[in-house]
Amino acid sequence: MSKRLAEVARKVGVSEATVSRVLNEKPGVSDATRQAVLTALDVLGYERPTKLRGERARLVGLVLPELQNPIFPAFAEIVGGALTQNGYTPLLCTQNAGGVTESDYVDLLLAQQVSGVIFLGGNYTQADAAHQHYERLRQVNLPTVLVNARVPELPFATVSTDDAAAAEQAVLHVHQLGHRKIGLLLGPEDHIPSRRKLESARRLLESLGAPLADELVVRGMYSLESGQAGASRLFAAGATAIVCASDPMALGAVRAARRAGLSVPGDVSIVGFDDSALMSCTEPPLTTVRQPIESMGRAVIALLLAQIAGTAQPGDELLFEPELVLRASTGPLPL
Repeated sequence: MSKRLAEVARKVGVSEATVSRVLNEKPGVSDATRQAVLTALDVLGYERPTKLRGERARLVGLVLPELQNPIFPAFAEIVGGALTQNGYTPLLCTQNAGGVTESDYVDLLLAQQVSGVIFLGGNYTQADAAHQHYERLRQVNLPTVLVNARVPELPFATVSTDDAAAAEQAVLHVHQLGHRKIGLLLGPEDHIPSRRKLESARRLLESLGAPLADELVVRGMYSLESGQAGASRLFAAGATAIVCASDPMALGAVRAARRAGLSVPGDVSIVGFDDSALMSCTEPPLTTVRQPIESMGRAVIALLLAQIAGTAQPGDELLFEPELVLRASTGPLPL
């Protein structure tokens, strides 16, 4: 017990006596200090006294599918900073292949009595993935916000980039450059954002008189390696331009072009998605569709805080307009 008091006191910057007063519900402690002590208990992994467990901690779970794709750390930085500014401590929960699952993290966060959860991607984006753990969040009415398009049956507030508009901007750009064999490098078939991109691209190309052939659609896993493998298949199918569902996939496509002896954009054009960090510094600088992550991050926090305050219920999806960023990885169809 004394070790716990000392650790919590050091974490908060108060005396052990103050921590003891909080744990024993004694008077003479400000609300701010009391809340800081309870939050420190949660962060350090100590269980709250039974009489205090009914209260939610000022902790918010921040669940990410990975950290290798730079868009996720960028989102986490914006959202985590905004949570801190509003008096909440983000608990970063990152999934790894073969490690802790999204369902495991939900159990952990519920046990920690968190005030809410923000998902920056996850099973909710895939139709064939497990969704049972979301029902546990719904049953306890825990404030929850999802980032990225979700399956329709999950009734949570959602903030997304307009995937249909993103695909339309990218495909129209390379079409206007003269490309007609336009390949799409997307996520898994059950991935909702990829489905939206594909449907939008099909509609647009059909209206332009250049229907999308099945062999010009390749699925991948959002990594550079997957992008390289998928792009090689698209080049073999005759693609002169590739629209990718992530920047790492696009960088993999650039590598595949070089391995095939093709120049970018002299022989083939490549478009990414996200405009994540350093895409202006690649060789060539990457044309990509930018997600407005700062605006989206502010919307995520507003939705979560409104739910915590009881002034809003889980609602519909908020769509944000993407922006095509032109750089040097796209060019006219070679003659």
